[in-house]
Amino acid sequence: MSTKTEPVCQIFTFRDCKTSPDPIYEIPAQCLHPSPVPLVIDNGSFHTRAGWACKGDELGSPRLLFRSVAARSRGAARSETQIGNDISSIEPLRWLLKSQFDRNVVVNFEIQELIFDHIFTHMGITSEAKVEHPVVVTEAPCNPLHCRQMMSELLFECYQVPHVSYGVDALYSFNSNNAQRGLEGPQTGIVLSSGYHCSHILPVINGRLDAGNAQRVNVGGSQAASYLLRLLQLKYPGHLAAVTLSRMEELLHEHSYTAVDYHKELERWRSPDFYEREVHRMQLPFSAKAAPGACASAEERQERRAQQLRRLQENNARRREEKLQHDQERLDKLLAVQELLDDGLLEPFHKNLVELNMDSAEELQSYVTKLQLAVEQGRLRLLGGDGAEGRAEGSELDPQMDEGDGVALMDPDLPPDNALMDKSASVQPQFNMAEYHQLFVGTERLRCPEIVFQPSLTGEDQMGVMETLQHVLARYTPSQQEALVSNVFLTGGNMLYPGMKERVERELLAMRPFQSHYKVTLAARPALDAWYGARDWALGGPPSGGGGPVEGWVSRRDYEEKGGDYLSEHRASNAFVSMRIAKPAPSVPRPAEPAVATATGDTPTAAVVPGGPAVPAASVPASVEAEAEMVTS
Repeated sequence: MSTKTEPVCQIFTFRDCKTSPDPIYEIPAQCLHPSPVPLVIDNGSFHTRAGWACKGDELGSPRLLFRSVAARSRGAARSETQIGNDISSIEPLRWLLKSQFDRNVVVNFEIQELIFDHIFTHMGITSEAKVEHPVVVTEAPCNPLHCRQMMSELLFECYQVPHVSYGVDALYSFNSNNAQRGLEGPQTGIVLSSGYHCSHILPVINGRLDAGNAQRVNVGGSQAASYLLRLLQLKYPGHLAAVTLSRMEELLHEHSYTAVDYHKELERWRSPDFYEREVHRMQLPFSAKAAPGACASAEERQERRAQQLRRLQENNARRREEKLQHDQERLDKLLAVQELLDDGLLEPFHKNLVELNMDSAEELQSYVTKLQLAVEQGRLRLLGGDGAEGRAEGSELDPQMDEGDGVALMDPDLPPDNALMDKSASVQPQFNMAEYHQLFVGTERLRCPEIVFQPSLTGEDQMGVMETLQHVLARYTPSQQEALVSNVFLTGGNMLYPGMKERVERELLAMRPFQSHYKVTLAARPALDAWYGARDWALGGPPSGGGGPVEGWVSRRDYEEKGGDYLSEHRASNAFVSMRIAKPAPSVPRPAEPAVATATGDTPTAAVVPGGPAVPAASVPASVEAEAEMVTS
């Protein structure tokens, strides 16, 4: 006989990682001689990475990795600004956080200057008002010319850099992974890049970006984190302060996954066994102060219960005595009034009746009878009698008695003390404080990453990534489509969810014609390959020391001659499109127009039509001649 095993619940805790300030490094000697080594900066919207374009494990990796945010209070000095890892805990200062990005485009260059200051200082560049190293900076696909112009102005004018190179992060990652896979020469493929603020579909034809067919989807990691925040705040309104955006990002990075078949996966979650097995219980921090008596033994609880019952009995006996004394005093007063009637003192009798709010002697006799019965029953209760009838009569006599008298009336009907103690010991409510402070993250694990494919889940009126990919492929010929889908490349930090590659393959299977071939490749390091690809490119073609033009590098001379929006193209860059507007030619003043005259004889005269050449009068219509006559008159 098989035994049913209960599913093991998975309980996790939030790490709530706190960052430590970045150290200030010294420039290695090999980065200065024989010529300054380029500095590679992956200017991402979520993380900024900076390092030297060197080979090796130590120098050939990013030395700085921090959040692309700055916290600066209003009116604070520039030196008091906290950058990236200087902010140990983001949540208390979230209302002060500022980023240089709007979506994936740099627009706040004051914050960008603070980011550059932080990078150059911590990389060990101590030269005054000048950075002697060439700089490689990543930018967004189809970056606006104004943004590039402002970035070049900042680097050349503020930091006096000798050379600058701009490239697209997704293309750097694409070329780096192609080199790791042994693919030489220009490659054709399509890049699906998903970052913190948006996602891109970038077709690459023979190693160059086809910017005219590139598309952007305004959905990324930040929208998924905000969606998860709203879901859990609606699910747990009692833990609004504990459900923070930083914790939601941690949930996305470590506990979420992409469903290969979204609707089929939701059906699986309807099974109770599957839910108990797959749900992640996130333990929130809480105070473990135990309630009084929560940790007491059964004997201690029984003793405490017995003490409570004894106190209750003593209170009931005291209240019964007080009530009996009160009824006896009132009965004596009524009997004294009744004696006045028996003695024939009618005037004092009627006066006392008015004071007692009574109308006749019969009413007085009725009250006396009831009080005598109540007093007798009270004495019997004190002696151990049941006194049920006395209780009923007492309630009729004094309907306005306080709540304490009701306790006294309930006392004879109480069950034995042992039965009460046994019942209280057997039925003891248990409250699990730890379980109350747990977040059950179930279908949210797959619903939030799904918005990359279905933005309508969050109310966004736009296509998903795969629909946009199909729209892009439709712009090419069938042979070009085959070449593009044979190298589908996934990169970006928002592609790190488990199951992302399998989901894209399934969508392509449904999208492409029958028996067509495709290949999907996930970047080796989706979040870091952009920096490594930029490093490899900088190692392959550093700027020459003689100042001559080098492909991909913009020198200071190029900046001064061709403008800040100038871009030297290379295989991982955007396409440069000059938007300079030609100045209009100076206008030549026209000679004064002669007066219009009419012919008075057979000799034809020349008529001048305003704004046109002079024509013979014979060829001018009669209506024009009439208008000319009106003008001259």
